[in-house]
Amino acid sequence: MKQPLIAQFEAKHMKSDIPDFRPGDTIRVYVKITEKSRDEERTRVQPFEGVVLRRSGGGLNEIVTVRRVTYSVGVERTFPLHAPVVDRIEVLRRGRVRRARLYYLRGRSGRASRIKELREGASKPPEAETDTDRPAAEAEPEAAAEPAGATEEQAEATKDD
Repeated sequence: MKQPLIAQFEAKHMKSDIPDFRPGDTIRVYVKITEKSRDEERTRVQPFEGVVLRRSGGGLNEIVTVRRVTYSVGVERTFPLHAPVVDRIEVLRRGRVRRARLYYLRGRSGRASRIKELREGASKPPEAETDTDRPAAEAEPEAAAEPAGATEEQAEATKDD
């Protein structure tokens, strides 16, 4: 089946090197800036580092809004992800948030605007279980059956003896 003409155009112009990031992550967007003077035109790359407030749209129209606070002034910039102006994107930190739009950060400053870091590979912490939750008879045999640092083979050998 042949793709529609618009889908072919979008696929041709989409970037493939965009990393996986979400709202709450701290990213660095490298933006191409063209400086013009009377005689010459110069292009340089300038990084913009901040927290992702939102990511919206899809395909070629996808945009990301990044916020940073500089000299006590909040600055937000919206970047089209697949535009030629965006050179590359780096993910610096993963943030742990429970919202898709982090507009509440606009009203906060200092420590109140901090986002907890999401640890890579870490799962949710196990539910707190104390010895008082379990019966005493159940807690004792586990400790006596397997000495600390014993392998499974050693544990089976001690059970057989």
